[in-house]
Amino acid sequence: MSKGLGTTVGRSSRRRVLRLAGGGITMAALGAGLTGCEDELATGGEDSTPPPRSASPEDGKAPEDGKAPEPLWTKSTSAQTYGDNDELVAVDGVVIASGDPLTAFDGATGEERWSLPGGAVPGAPLLLGDGTLYLESGKYDGSVAGYVPGSGKEAWRSRLGKEYRQPRPVAVDAEQVYVIAEILEADGSSRTNVIAALNSGTGKVAWKEQRDLGTQQNGVHAAVKGRYLVYTDFKNNLTVRDTATGKQVWTQKTTKTSYGPFVVHQDLVIVPQGQRLQAFALSDGSEKWSVQAEEFTTFREPTLLEDVLYIADSGRTLWAVEPGTGKKVWQSTALKDAGGQVPRQFVKVGGTLYGATDLDKQGGVHAFDAKAGGLRWTFNDKSGDYHAWLVATDGKRVFALHGKKLHALPA
Repeated sequence: MSKGLGTTVGRSSRRRVLRLAGGGITMAALGAGLTGCEDELATGGEDSTPPPRSASPEDGKAPEDGKAPEPLWTKSTSAQTYGDNDELVAVDGVVIASGDPLTAFDGATGEERWSLPGGAVPGAPLLLGDGTLYLESGKYDGSVAGYVPGSGKEAWRSRLGKEYRQPRPVAVDAEQVYVIAEILEADGSSRTNVIAALNSGTGKVAWKEQRDLGTQQNGVHAAVKGRYLVYTDFKNNLTVRDTATGKQVWTQKTTKTSYGPFVVHQDLVIVPQGQRLQAFALSDGSEKWSVQAEEFTTFREPTLLEDVLYIADSGRTLWAVEPGTGKKVWQSTALKDAGGQVPRQFVKVGGTLYGATDLDKQGGVHAFDAKAGGLRWTFNDKSGDYHAWLVATDGKRVFALHGKKLHALPA
């Protein structure tokens, strides 16, 4: 199994500022300032959910009652998340949320399977590759560790070197773990950083390349596809390196800073850039297609599921797009009609698409008909917690994390 798509390192994003601001009046004021026109479209009262619709699921709309299912189980967790998609994973019969201690719950029952104090840096990505869970060490000892997800047993550990600080995994494939770390100066400070590949079998350094002056080790989203390591950062850079050597294949400035994950499909990297969704060739960075949202609306984070790209925009339109061509499969305004919050992460089980929203009001986990985008129901735990919702699935259940509460919903 390999997972390196859309992974995140660093928590300096706009979303993190939003979450660390806390709740109450401060949170409401800051959220209104940053979400702009999205909040103007909201309807309904506090902690309300979208109203029921009258059509049947077969024609792409919600069932008649529009009610969300009751959770199969709910557990309090040690989760410390900042809203990035790779902070909640479901694998090998367990569901794990980033936090300290790092805790795995049985997907079927919710019972604790294992717990690992200091296992990971809270909010750090949980990277899965070749049956191993790779983590930045929560002991801050300069190491990167790998664990067996089902048991929590340590299977692998590596160090980049004493001259580097805080190596953070950004992506993983079947052979290597890719990390970014600060390069230490003689006085203990750091002005530059390095990107490196660690052999996932031996832990030895396969290659390391110093990044340009002015780049940061925080705020990086990365993906691996064959011979290409792709990443974006807060400096508006889109960069591709050769996975075998680390040499830069190409880099270019993007029109907007990418605050969230992007998608890699076959020979393309697809990046939301404000009002445009753009696809570039992995080989040379040339633009292959572009999709434009309506005026004054911006695209959110994309998700690729079963060769369909799903993405929402700030105008509350949900899109399904062919990733190879940019051709629209369908568009749905059901979310806008219901006054729901915009989803920014998706999972799919059968014919249902589940979307997790950012802020809590009018949000939660939306269930859509995957064929046409009709809104079936919205689950919200009514806690009012200011953290973003996160979703993961094992194919039988959908796991929804909200602050410290982890819910298992029937899929």
